[in-house]
Amino acid sequence: MGKGMVAFLRATLGFEPEIMREASERLADAETTASADHRRAQRDSQVHRSAIYPVGSEFALCHAQAQLMGAVVGVLNESLTESIRGFYKLRKAFVTLDAILAAEDKYVRGHSRQTVSARDSVDSVRSNKSARSTNAVPGGFGDDRAGGKKQEKSLLDTVRQNEAQAAAKATTNSHGPSMAEEDDDDDDDDAFYDVDESHENAPKTDTYAGHIKIDGVTKDLAKNSLDDDIRSETQDLPPLKALTSDHQVLDHDPDSDVFSNPIDVFIHSGANLCFGLLLVMISMIPPAFNRLLFIIGFHGDRDRGLRLLWQASKFHNINGAMAGLVLLGYYHQVAGFADILPEPSITRTSDYEIQQDVQGYPKERCEALLQDMRARHPKSHLWLLEQARMEAMNRRLSTALSLFESSPTTKSPLKQVEALNMFEKSLSAMYIHNYALCAESFLNCVKLNNWSHALYYYIAGAAQVESYRHCRISGGSDKESKKHAEKATEYLHQAPKHAGKKKFMARQLPFDVFVARKIQKWDARAKEWNVPFIDAVGVSPLEEMIFFWNGYRRMDESQLQTCLENLKWSDDPTRGNKTMWAKEEADEKAVLAVLRAVTLRNLQRWDEAATILQENVLAIPNTELKGGLRDDWTAPCARYEMGVGAWMRRKEGSGGKEEVEWVRECDGWIEKAAKWESYELDARVGLKVATAQDTLKKFWEGRKQL
Repeated sequence: MGKGMVAFLRATLGFEPEIMREASERLADAETTASADHRRAQRDSQVHRSAIYPVGSEFALCHAQAQLMGAVVGVLNESLTESIRGFYKLRKAFVTLDAILAAEDKYVRGHSRQTVSARDSVDSVRSNKSARSTNAVPGGFGDDRAGGKKQEKSLLDTVRQNEAQAAAKATTNSHGPSMAEEDDDDDDDDAFYDVDESHENAPKTDTYAGHIKIDGVTKDLAKNSLDDDIRSETQDLPPLKALTSDHQVLDHDPDSDVFSNPIDVFIHSGANLCFGLLLVMISMIPPAFNRLLFIIGFHGDRDRGLRLLWQASKFHNINGAMAGLVLLGYYHQVAGFADILPEPSITRTSDYEIQQDVQGYPKERCEALLQDMRARHPKSHLWLLEQARMEAMNRRLSTALSLFESSPTTKSPLKQVEALNMFEKSLSAMYIHNYALCAESFLNCVKLNNWSHALYYYIAGAAQVESYRHCRISGGSDKESKKHAEKATEYLHQAPKHAGKKKFMARQLPFDVFVARKIQKWDARAKEWNVPFIDAVGVSPLEEMIFFWNGYRRMDESQLQTCLENLKWSDDPTRGNKTMWAKEEADEKAVLAVLRAVTLRNLQRWDEAATILQENVLAIPNTELKGGLRDDWTAPCARYEMGVGAWMRRKEGSGGKEEVEWVRECDGWIEKAAKWESYELDARVGLKVATAQDTLKKFWEGRKQL
């Protein structure tokens, strides 16, 4: 299991095909071993008997961990079939993890009812322990005995009842009873809920053939959209219903008497880590991939998932370290990428302790967690990376960059960590507008990582474009300008040569598609306008990349002003080529409008930002902003930005009714962005939209409680 986890880390940090294959193999071995160990534990009277968990739960956890990590690696695979199979594995891992938390729930509820005497309390715990020790592993995997089947069915009775009730409401047949009413026994045959891995008499196949139509994929993959592929794969699945259950939380600290046994500590911390990660991951699926939820079979719960991860991070073992890494990665990358987030609430838990909520960006909690993790693991380079990300989140880009420049002389034994450090350094250089360092660092990424060379070359070329333009504006020498122009042309034309070599779910990487189209667009303009390629490049491609990585959120005021200065090249008659802007089409002008509006919004110049979007994007017919080589992302992004602006302004005025009006306006814009047709980089923008929808949902739920 330890080897599998290391391979998983290497795979997810570097996305290298050979490492992902190695991770898949090791995790498959871990699944098999965990299943065998569980069967052995069921027969061994000398194994650990927990007062909380059924016998063999430690092996059930290992099996679920291997499934969860294997699912993530599968989703990152270039094959759509393997990716969908990975999502199916998530569903199976859920059942096991949910059962472990159900055991904790039973333990907590049992103790809460013990009010008679200490003796009665002890007797109750012993009784529960004796009863649970005869049960099968949560989820019932790898065991065909009656006990295992009984445990699996009991775990899912509530789920199946809920689905039957929902199906009865959704399906009305005037000629007879609903499907759920006709034959309730069919629920027991629902293969999606069967996590039993042992099928000795079943024929073995080379490809996954559960409830997924492999023939549909191979036939339609080349011509259909991803959503069409998923729709064909999932048309026979049962309707999506909420499977998540709300258990009582066992939130004791590591020094509690409840966790006196190290095996219980491992199970508790591991279950909280895996289940928390699972709920958070599913909650972040962007609208463009909502169809995937039909495979998974349950909705995510970001708030609950984060709380479980915080609980796991308390423990000084590998599960605690992984939970800390996931939490910091989430807050610095996912939350840092979004714009519409709830404000962390402050709760005083005692006269001396103040606890921040898990939503939004709980700055103090993250700082304390990072300090704790660096103390626990002082030799790990991953915490240095998170320290730099934290500095960037707090708009201290210079400090973040200095951490990379003054990193320890000893290198990480994982090449993937070094590559990730270089990538983050490249992004920080891009945000701070250090063009030479940005280009150099992204070219170094080409040497360290093979995930998306097209993106690396493209941003390196974009940095050279900015150097060329600054040289022209500042009156630099022709020799220097020519040097930057040549490098920009070389790197930008190198990018498409590497596009399409990597795939995600059988599709080209979104940025690869974006890069290839951009270069085609500029080549066509250069030919049409009879100008050098460097002068056919449109609105600052570097600022465009900053937008897609949401670097504006990490900039201070002076850096945001630099963004505005860079954007002036396009339409300011005192800069650039004065005749070019008149030739630009509506989509290029919309790109400028969105980038300028986002910068102004981050400078809290709300009215200016909204006016620019309304006049230059929202007022333009959508037909003029899409098709051919046009940038079709501006229309949905403008609506998202209008929503962000409304959300930011909700605190203006006296609050109350005025705040609700701003949030209602925000909700309307976000709904439009979420329902927009397919467009370039929609999955990336969709992450921000999904986070915004989650935040707005919690806002309205909070209003109902007032």
